[in-house]
Amino acid sequence: MFLGEYRHQIDAKNRLRVPAKLKSELGDKFVVTKGSNGCLFVFNSKTMESLYEKLQNVPISDIAAQRSIRMLFSSASEVENDEQGRFLLPQSLKAFAKIDKNVVTVGAGTRIEIWSEEIWNQYNSYDNFDEVLEGLGKFGV
Repeated sequence: MFLGEYRHQIDAKNRLRVPAKLKSELGDKFVVTKGSNGCLFVFNSKTMESLYEKLQNVPISDIAAQRSIRMLFSSASEVENDEQGRFLLPQSLKAFAKIDKNVVTVGAGTRIEIWSEEIWNQYNSYDNFDEVLEGLGKFGV
């Protein structure tokens, strides 16, 4: 399970370091793709394979679902850590997430999310955490 919030920077060569507390579950090879709300999703191989298995049965005639699948997988890149524990963030994903220098990596349960610090700070500026938690009620939480 991925938990926590970590603030760091991308280097001049577009390399990021996975926070140590997230690295063991993520593994050395993983997938980075466009996410929601302007962030990037990072999936370990096992979770990506599970997602692929679930989506295999979506009918090709379901145009809306096929568009979602196409957008998710076409923007995905399999990456791996170098000897120093960094990975190269593809330029297209860096541009999508509007990452300049400061980055926030967030554990989001089944995945990691990578945010530009500015966008994360805007997204995370809620006044009432109780309202945020109410959104989980429809899932029986």
